[in-house]
Amino acid sequence: MTPVVRLLLFATIGAFFLQKTLPGFYEAFVFVPGYVLLRPWTLVTYMFLHSGLMHLLFNMMALFFFGPRVEDRVGSRQFGILYILSVISGALLSLFFSNAMIIGASGGVFGVMLAFAYYWPDAPIHIWGIIPVPARILVIITTALALFSGFSGAQGGVAHFAHLGGYAGAYLYLKWLERSRTTFKKKAVAAPPESTRKLAGWKSIDKSRIHEVNREEVDRILDKISAQGMGSLTEQERVFLSHFVPADDRVPPKS
Repeated sequence: MTPVVRLLLFATIGAFFLQKTLPGFYEAFVFVPGYVLLRPWTLVTYMFLHSGLMHLLFNMMALFFFGPRVEDRVGSRQFGILYILSVISGALLSLFFSNAMIIGASGGVFGVMLAFAYYWPDAPIHIWGIIPVPARILVIITTALALFSGFSGAQGGVAHFAHLGGYAGAYLYLKWLERSRTTFKKKAVAAPPESTRKLAGWKSIDKSRIHEVNREEVDRILDKISAQGMGSLTEQERVFLSHFVPADDRVPPKS
């Protein structure tokens, strides 16, 4: 089991125990849309409360099965952010479309399920342990059901908009994560390490324009680089080579 998934499981199960035994715990952390400005922490803390053992069990089972693979894929820090953002976006969507108070980890869990389908869209999910459904199809079906039930009022007592908000928050975060990583890779390609640029500059030396007295020494140093790597050069050898690098290929000084 991965670190953040383990932490969430223990924290949520522990909170359920406190909810059942500690007076005032439920009231302190439940999300009530009308009190959001007075109790902003409940945008997150509602995820630790559950209506009963079965509610808790289904959410934690989904987190247990889907969470570790997603956390391995995106990293623990990003997984934690994904989960919390999904919880918050679930509360916010409920705030706009429903006045009912909400509890449960479903927003975060649905965000994790969306991430699983995002990375492994064709992975089979067995409904009731029997019927295989591709992950992306399951997300589409549950989205359609949540939209219908949320706007029609069917299945009262279920936070359908929190589920949809979890999907939406996770999707936006994954898109942002993908875009930021792509940008980082492009910058890495556009700006090669200084050592690489130095080597490229030294290889561009036009030895035909070097006096034969120095040409032999240049050949010796370049052969040394080929055989032992750049780390083998002395400072004097580096300075010597730099005198013969074309101006356009010189590495600019660090600011």
